Amino acid sequence: MHAPRFAVETWISRLMHRPRCGLRAMIYTTLISTAALEARLGDPQLVVVDCRHDLGKSDWGRAEYRRAHIPGARFLHLDDHLSARPNGANGRHPLPDPAAFARTLGRAGIGSQTQVVAYDSQGGMVASRLWWMLRHWLGHEAAAVLDGGWDLWTAEGHAVSADVPHVHPVQFVAGSTADVVDARSVLEHLGRPGMILIDARAPDRFRGENETLDPVGGRIPGARNRFFRDNLGKDGRFKPAPMLREEFAAAIGGGRPDEVVHQCGSGVSACHNVLAMDVAGLAGSRLYAGSWSEWCSDPSRPVARGVA
Repeated sequence: MHAPRFAVETWISRLMHRPRCGLRAMIYTTLISTAALEARLGDPQLVVVDCRHDLGKSDWGRAEYRRAHIPGARFLHLDDHLSARPNGANGRHPLPDPAAFARTLGRAGIGSQTQVVAYDSQGGMVASRLWWMLRHWLGHEAAAVLDGGWDLWTAEGHAVSADVPHVHPVQFVAGSTADVVDARSVLEHLGRPGMILIDARAPDRFRGENETLDPVGGRIPGARNRFFRDNLGKDGRFKPAPMLREEFAAAIGGGRPDEVVHQCGSGVSACHNVLAMDVAGLAGSRLYAGSWSEWCSDPSRPVARGVA
């Protein structure tokens, strides 16, 4: 007698995303709970990274880190560390040079065997960007996002500190870098089978309304909307894997996960959808890192507006 399909899929999802055990400590590759992180604080093979950021106030996250953070956490800034400088044609948060970013990680004490845990207070939006850069872009397996982030950590009364840790630089050696989708590839595949474009922005910005971050409102034609915050429950944690799997299966309409290309405004919140699909056991999706802010910088590229 065969086991029910739902039970088999649930078991496979749990197997794929549970902490991995070996000769070293458990490896977390998607999410880590506040309780699990608290138990690992002080582990020399663990580095916690504070990614708090306000898109409208560049210095806000750094000031909040100085005020209080998870003990031992290092701070990486979205603009200064997780992005290169925009030039007007490459989006608001272009990816940095991989070698330069590897040096940034090494200066933060992150080596090739380090378990990295990223957190923020934006529902995991910026933390997911660091997670994606490590896991999917540079091939660093031991990277996870703190489920519930700073808000849940403090609400539960876990320890915080204002002490900035002394960091011993190490060498970070990147694995094979991912094949990141670029604007040319997206343009070539518009309207063709084999690419399912998922936009992580809020529904109003997806429709081209209330645009405040980019000079042009609208979306890439053919994109489907999956607001990244829909990945979270009311408590700020990611929804259970079976629920995410069901929701994303509906969003991609029977397509394969490896046909999915995620995008948003600047390649940040789209990483949240990549993480949610990985949690759901739907691995293989990719990122258009330049996203809408790069796309709309060229007036020759098509734009859609209104209800999809």
